[in-house]
Amino acid sequence: MKLLLWHWGRRGGGPQFVISLARALAPMAELRLSISAQSDLLAETRALGLPMDEVPTYGSALGFVTGLARIPALRRRLVAQAQGCDAVVSILTHLWTPLVAPALPAAGIRYFPIIHDASPHPGDPAAFWGWRFSRELAAADTGIVLSESVERAVQAARPGLPTARMTLGAHLDLPPSASSMAAAPRAEGAPLRLLMFGRLRAYKGLDLLRDAWPLLPPGGFTLRVVGDGPAEALAPGFAAMPGVSIENHWVAEADIPGLIAQADALVLPYREASQSGVIPIAHAMGVPVVATPAGGLTEQVNHGQDGLLAEAITAEALAAALNTLLTPEVLPRLAAGAKARSAAMADWHEQAMLLLRLAASPAPRT
Repeated sequence: MKLLLWHWGRRGGGPQFVISLARALAPMAELRLSISAQSDLLAETRALGLPMDEVPTYGSALGFVTGLARIPALRRRLVAQAQGCDAVVSILTHLWTPLVAPALPAAGIRYFPIIHDASPHPGDPAAFWGWRFSRELAAADTGIVLSESVERAVQAARPGLPTARMTLGAHLDLPPSASSMAAAPRAEGAPLRLLMFGRLRAYKGLDLLRDAWPLLPPGGFTLRVVGDGPAEALAPGFAAMPGVSIENHWVAEADIPGLIAQADALVLPYREASQSGVIPIAHAMGVPVVATPAGGLTEQVNHGQDGLLAEAITAEALAAALNTLLTPEVLPRLAAGAKARSAAMADWHEQAMLLLRLAASPAPRT
């Protein structure tokens, strides 16, 4: 079996997703990679020792605009690299993906996009979203989704397109026995340590967490909000509340496991979500998750087993869920449940087998 893994994103979960999936597939398939020459994880991807095309993309808005002139050449370059492969797998979409992907089926090459989002998140840029999404789906042999909610949206957008659901694993280079990096024991009566981590965007509900904070018992919790984004604009006044620390910066991939391991629980107060790449990492670290019941989050958190789901997407419901952590034995039980899931979250064998089955199956009739 010959597969080409394609991702031209520069930073975030995409480059690490490529590495995690490539490691699982390498013993079972002949792999080629097409990645951005500007990738933050270029050295780590090179270390895989796989045939790899390092494609010049961009690192700024100006680079995006000026780089559009290179698209026809890059399209031919990807098609040439994919010749002889059973399929090309797109590891999450890139702004140039819909400009390039249609050339693959036109050349007789099967194309499997892994689809993270089926619609723009509220507050995120949405220019040409529908056009870009429809072009990518039109080129797809099968759409690979990461949650049931995204699967429904894909099937509504392109009825008749075959879909396959992939479990989202922890796409990080986790150390052996990652769940053993659990937070240091707290002193008796010390506050529970909460963490909200990731890019700060409007749909992630930082203001919802701010409004829930006064509903929690004084001294019961501390909170670290760590991520890149306009924190003060999203939740004015939150940084001044007692027990809250907002650290507004990008976190390098290598630093994420240690950051999450310092927390007693991860909190996701999202208003909308397809799925979260942070939840599998928390589970792989043995850290329970408290989340709102938004989109695919309800599929990732097993309520009462490895985390808690609020009853509604409101500040009051979120506060009630967080307060449950203060009940004796609840947090230790949830932490044990998260730790029990840790091995599965770090093992990408199931995802690799899904791709091999898809590539070996007959192409759907068009």
